[in-house]
Amino acid sequence: MGKKVLAKLVSAVLVTVLMMTALTGCRFGFASDPDDPNEESKEVPIDTSVDTFEYDGALKGTNITLLNTKAEIQVALEKMGAEYEKKSGVHVEVMPVTDGDSPYTKMVSLYNSGNPPTLAILDTTDVIALAEEKAVDLSAEKWVSEAEGYTTDINGKIYSFPLCIEGRGIIYNKAVIDKALGTEFDPASVTTQDEFVALLDKLVEKGIERPVSMAKEDWSLGAHQLQYIYETYDGTSDGAQKVIGDIKSGKMDLATYSRMSEFLDTFDILKKYNVAQKDPLGADYDEMAIDLADGKTAFWFNGNWAWPNISEAGAKEDDEYGFLPYFLNNDKSDFANQMIQASPSKQVMLDGQVATEKEQAAGKEFLNWIVFSEIGQQMLVKTCNVIPPFKNNPFEPADPLSRDIYTKVHEQKAFNSSAIVPNDHWAVLGAAMQKYLAGRSGRDEMISSVQGYWDEQE
Repeated sequence: MGKKVLAKLVSAVLVTVLMMTALTGCRFGFASDPDDPNEESKEVPIDTSVDTFEYDGALKGTNITLLNTKAEIQVALEKMGAEYEKKSGVHVEVMPVTDGDSPYTKMVSLYNSGNPPTLAILDTTDVIALAEEKAVDLSAEKWVSEAEGYTTDINGKIYSFPLCIEGRGIIYNKAVIDKALGTEFDPASVTTQDEFVALLDKLVEKGIERPVSMAKEDWSLGAHQLQYIYETYDGTSDGAQKVIGDIKSGKMDLATYSRMSEFLDTFDILKKYNVAQKDPLGADYDEMAIDLADGKTAFWFNGNWAWPNISEAGAKEDDEYGFLPYFLNNDKSDFANQMIQASPSKQVMLDGQVATEKEQAAGKEFLNWIVFSEIGQQMLVKTCNVIPPFKNNPFEPADPLSRDIYTKVHEQKAFNSSAIVPNDHWAVLGAAMQKYLAGRSGRDEMISSVQGYWDEQE
């Protein structure tokens, strides 16, 4: 997955991510490239025989561009664009962002050169930073009603199209746990931090010496893990922004904030059972996937974007993988112990500065085609392999991690909270987390690092 780089926090903008009791916030990059052109992949068939979508014939011959910051679906988006062109006559050029580049910086560069893309897949924070000045207001678009709970409101307007839902938690390999315990594992039976530790101890007793895979990447540590301290404040995006504001203003003492200490308790548990405990900063991301698939470990904190890596390691779509919550305490009624985080992580923005009216119309049609065309609906799920945020889409994702999130969202076992943080948050505090992971700092220093970071923000 393309590395997530967050745009600068815009404090003047009131951001409200509309809620459904669901969630992630953020998506970062894959350590490996699942779009390897030399790799043979199974093509999921798309039924193109039925298409009731009404195309605007006046747009035929129009060329539009789509900036893609979600690297693992580059090939899939190209296929989707080609299918749309067959039907509409509109050519869609999909432009990749180089792995490791900041989507925000790329967009600013393209605007400065006077050549921005017609459409751009961005992180929510990037949209917030750019939209009011650069983007077309999409509030009146037909698809908005189908994305209820997953649109991003900026001062009463919607400037972006939610492309997918992504979630994260503690991934489990059920077959490995079943085999080790000699009985069938019920994920619902683990509801607290102590119960999770008891399960880990049983696995150790049964021969899995260190049952946890733990990624060392700063984006995993500084965003996917650390941001739980904001996002679990009350399970809402508004709550996440409140706690960030309170930390910045000094109203909240991180040393006594319960979610801070609870998070570190959970992190310490993962550290203790980490398969790479002896050299945690030497852990290889792809090896983590291999260890989970092969049964050397049973758990890996990550998100559904990790499936290509796990699949490459030998896992099959009919294998039983799923998510446990990031258990924060022993309160069975705490939503953090009952739900995983899942939210609209990527948004599509339509240029309102340089694109012509015809190009803007084509961009709008392409987005509506994804939502309302039978072909677009299929390709979003089957070709791009993402979880659709649109309630009219009848297709379910194929891989077990995405299926588990899809089920949890629909069963209201996911919370939708996205923390809006500055673009260097994951790098600066990811480095602090790496130091803590390696045992080179203690809790007080880790907490001071978080407070110090926010003290420096405007």
